[in-house]
Amino acid sequence: MEREPGAAGVRRALGRRLEAVLASRSEANAVFDILAVLQSEDQEEIQEAVRTCSRLFGALLERGELFVGQLPSEEMVMTGSRGATRKYKVWMRHRYHSCGNRLGELLGHPSFQVKELALSALMKFVQLEGAHPLEKPKWEGNYLFPRELFKLVVGGLLSPEEDQSLLLSQFREYLDYDDTRYHTMQAAVEAVARVTGQHPEVPPAFWNNTFTLLSAVSLPRQEPSVSSFYVKRTELWDTWKVAHLKEHRKAFQTMWLSFLKHKLPLSLYKKVLLIAHDTILPQLAQPTLMIDFLTRACDLGGALSLLALNGLFILIHKHNLEYPDFYRKLYGLLDPSVFHVKYRARFFHLADLFLSSSHLPAYLVAAFAKRLARLALTAPPEALLMVLPFICNLLRRHPACRVLVHRPHGPELDADPYDPGEKDPAQSRALESSLWELQALQRHYHPEVSKAASVINQALSVPEVSIAPLLELTAYEIFERDLKKKGSEPVPLEFIPAQGLLGLPGDLCAQHFTLS
Repeated sequence: MEREPGAAGVRRALGRRLEAVLASRSEANAVFDILAVLQSEDQEEIQEAVRTCSRLFGALLERGELFVGQLPSEEMVMTGSRGATRKYKVWMRHRYHSCGNRLGELLGHPSFQVKELALSALMKFVQLEGAHPLEKPKWEGNYLFPRELFKLVVGGLLSPEEDQSLLLSQFREYLDYDDTRYHTMQAAVEAVARVTGQHPEVPPAFWNNTFTLLSAVSLPRQEPSVSSFYVKRTELWDTWKVAHLKEHRKAFQTMWLSFLKHKLPLSLYKKVLLIAHDTILPQLAQPTLMIDFLTRACDLGGALSLLALNGLFILIHKHNLEYPDFYRKLYGLLDPSVFHVKYRARFFHLADLFLSSSHLPAYLVAAFAKRLARLALTAPPEALLMVLPFICNLLRRHPACRVLVHRPHGPELDADPYDPGEKDPAQSRALESSLWELQALQRHYHPEVSKAASVINQALSVPEVSIAPLLELTAYEIFERDLKKKGSEPVPLEFIPAQGLLGLPGDLCAQHFTLS
């Protein structure tokens, strides 16, 4: 194709080829000129070619000029004795196929404008091909969707080589439609299976892209009264799986489980666990199938264990899951570092939730209270102002544990029966001990800590103290609060005000020089 210089020249040249192809079948070979520009190195030329292909094949789909049915090989049709119209439709269908493959490759182009335009063109083809199927229905009411073309789109989005987060954010708008959401979930499962089969070590970019796509899928809470389809349908059949929320929940479950069964980067474990309790678990058809992933994450330690316990707690309370080691795992997370990690607020918020039931055995609650009290001996003031009310709340919820503060002659450190090294709270003998650590903290150098620890000297009030305002408390806030406190009247430091030389009172100053 002879091109005029510049993008405007390419646009006019492509426009002429487009008009020629649509006006006469004898000009069909001009399609090769249009497809050739898709291979250009210049991104502006590529964008013009993408727009031209979108208009060309969009018009051919609407006019029914592409072959419908199982596509035969191009060589076999061209050498056969079939009619010219059939040969033309088969030949043009192959060109359409080539165009789609090239657009799929352009989803990985360095220029975001090219990627965005290629995605828009492919999704236009999905909509038109769905409305004008290129396969024959097998029975009346047969649901047809351009699955192969859509797999090409999802495969391009889930690139193993580069970060596609920006392009995925553009794709989110299509997930509002029931049909594209349903087929995205199915295509994602196949993409994960294909990439993990091809790569012994799956690149982190693929896992990040997949998580970005999966976390963007959100199901309606209840069956919608009217289905919203991206591919326009003249009639909806009740036999279509894509029209039922139950089938979407099954596909959603398969999608997440196929992703979570693999060994993921630690950063992704945290991202998944942060959304598991409110985004993933409520929408699964069988939430208890998440047990393998959650227990695996629970063994990783630190913040990941805490987040995994949150998911397990939901399964235990809402779905009757039996997990006897739950409180043993939580107990094992209590170490001196828990007061210094950046997830301290989340930890104690969730720990407060996990220990909120009044039906927990007294020995278990006593073990947590005692472990926290022992750790409090070396905790910073900002953590103590939160953990001391936390311990007192445990005693309020469980009156049987108040024996820990009603032993006036309880054991001291050298005779304390509590075993801080025991991993099983049931065997720690905490209920035989006392909270002498709180009495020790009543002599703390910070007056607010001393005051908080002295609460146990009186009968504990019935309403609990909310620890929510204390969870994010920092040392800087305590310092600023202390500076703003108004002190009492100035304390006199000497009986006779200083006057005269060297700060001595006047009379004493005179006597000093007289004597000398």
